[in-house]
Amino acid sequence: PEVVDRVEFLGLHAWASQFLRLRGKPVRMEPARARTALSLAWAHVGGENGPLADIEPNLEYWADEIDRLIKGRGITDYNDYAALVRTGREGLALRREDQRPLVWKLFEEYERIRCEREVFDANDLITAALAELRQRPLDPPYSMVVVDEVQDVTLMGLRLVGEIAANTPNSLLFVGDGQQQVYPGGWRLSHAGFDVRNRSELLAVNYRNRAAILAYARGIDARNTVDDLDGGTGVTLRDARGVLDGGHVDQWEGPDNQIDAALTTAIRALGAPNGHVAVITRTNTEANRFLRVLKAAGIPIQLLEDYNGSYIDAVKVGTVQRAKGLEFPAVFRPVLPGERPRRRTASQQDTDELAARRQLVAVTRARDYLWLGIVDGALTVLTDRGER
Repeated sequence: PEVVDRVEFLGLHAWASQFLRLRGKPVRMEPARARTALSLAWAHVGGENGPLADIEPNLEYWADEIDRLIKGRGITDYNDYAALVRTGREGLALRREDQRPLVWKLFEEYERIRCEREVFDANDLITAALAELRQRPLDPPYSMVVVDEVQDVTLMGLRLVGEIAANTPNSLLFVGDGQQQVYPGGWRLSHAGFDVRNRSELLAVNYRNRAAILAYARGIDARNTVDDLDGGTGVTLRDARGVLDGGHVDQWEGPDNQIDAALTTAIRALGAPNGHVAVITRTNTEANRFLRVLKAAGIPIQLLEDYNGSYIDAVKVGTVQRAKGLEFPAVFRPVLPGERPRRRTASQQDTDELAARRQLVAVTRARDYLWLGIVDGALTVLTDRGER
């Protein structure tokens, strides 16, 4: 209590936005307009039937490439991209001589359209804050910065964190788990200038999940080879030691037109307080669907994005990305069919691995009870026993 007025709890983008506004240089992120600019760039470079689509027809893959591996790393020169080791995207190896130039052409066209329309994406906000800080540092800087879920912060975000914190011992604390990474791409902490050799601790005890939930989660093949975020040996969930006994996992399978009723019936049958329950989905579209379902059933609801940790007697509903870092006594996880590719491409390995990691994150939000509702024909989780 004696230091409560000295502590801030903010997401990095919220901090950057607030900082730039105070400096009189506001930057407003417009993700919808940025996405329109990328779609136009895709059309201009022949994305639907062009050579880049021959490599991978899904624009989402290239959107992630630009977002996480190019802009998220602060790359502005093609030679740097050509030499980049694409950590976390090894499923689709891009040849430097003829394929990476195609990606760079898409990136340059996107940037041209974005700048022409004065649109800023999430990376532009981080870049602007970093440039402003390097020109005029904080005075005084923060005495300590703690970064949770560091595995999903971009490299540019990490560099921004480095500028925020004081250049003193123990001014930075990073906490992360590479196996629970929900965004594509990767890096090492040393890439951002942080040397953690002999200064890190591997945590190997699971205090969150009861035995039944932990046993189920261990069967999800979510990159069961992970490092300590800087190339050293890591600890996977499979190797972690659990301390909580008990727990229960229920699984429902059936057609799509029955999962709405199955979900509401299961929530009511559990009999837990609504505030102890979360419904975690793959996409915002799915979240909106189940928000409507629960509301129509008379079950009180709260968006995960509005949840600040305070208890409200309402079922939380939101995506895996929103649930990251949280935990609930009971989690309901609908598994609906995803978008099936027109043909299986080389990038599908990367897509499958990312989907498995997101599934791991979703099910491990549950402490005592996990309900899985699997719709017939859903793209299922990769497990040690193969695809099921």
